[in-house]
Amino acid sequence: MDNKIILRNVSKQIKGKDVLSHVDLELDAGGIYGFFGRNGSGKTMLLRAIAGLIRVRGKVIVFGKNLSKEDAFPDQMGLIIEKTELWPQYSAMENLDLLARIRNEIGEEEMREALERVGLDPEDKRPIRTYSMGMRQKLALAQAIMESPQLLLLDEPTNGLDDDAVELFRKIMQEEQQRGCTILIATHQKEDVAGLCSRTFRVAEGKCREEVHG
Repeated sequence: MDNKIILRNVSKQIKGKDVLSHVDLELDAGGIYGFFGRNGSGKTMLLRAIAGLIRVRGKVIVFGKNLSKEDAFPDQMGLIIEKTELWPQYSAMENLDLLARIRNEIGEEEMREALERVGLDPEDKRPIRTYSMGMRQKLALAQAIMESPQLLLLDEPTNGLDDDAVELFRKIMQEEQQRGCTILIATHQKEDVAGLCSRTFRVAEGKCREEVHG
């Protein structure tokens, strides 16, 4: 159980509507898992439940840690959920520095490396409010990977990326998996992560069903 993500009969209602409905899931550590579905299907809520960001009925256990308790979150987690909002008046490096101070586990070298990996210039002093949508998405990915997390939860990570940036994203995901990271990707752009995932799931109306490949 310490090397698995386990959901047992997980449900969540918002304003009387089922956004997650009796989800059962068991994922081994070290895999890349894809969750596909339309906007509003429940895939973002599924990631939020695994991140400990919402309280749900049922049981959520991430690498042996029971998130069903109050204020429980996975250890060593990198996250892109919905639209990642950072500080628009600061540069990319300044934003990463502010985030890194929360845990105080990395220094400037790791922040610079994260920016370079996603194709951003650590020397760029412009405030990120001047960034394009694609550049903002790259920065969101940089903040998710900069502390070499054990778990990556990525919601629509290829939104706004051009073809070259999508290829770079795929390369980074393979590198993260090779160092032992467990990666969950929720997207409606299935073609962007095709071939990356060891298992794929279809999410619709709050239900999650594994896709069977022949």
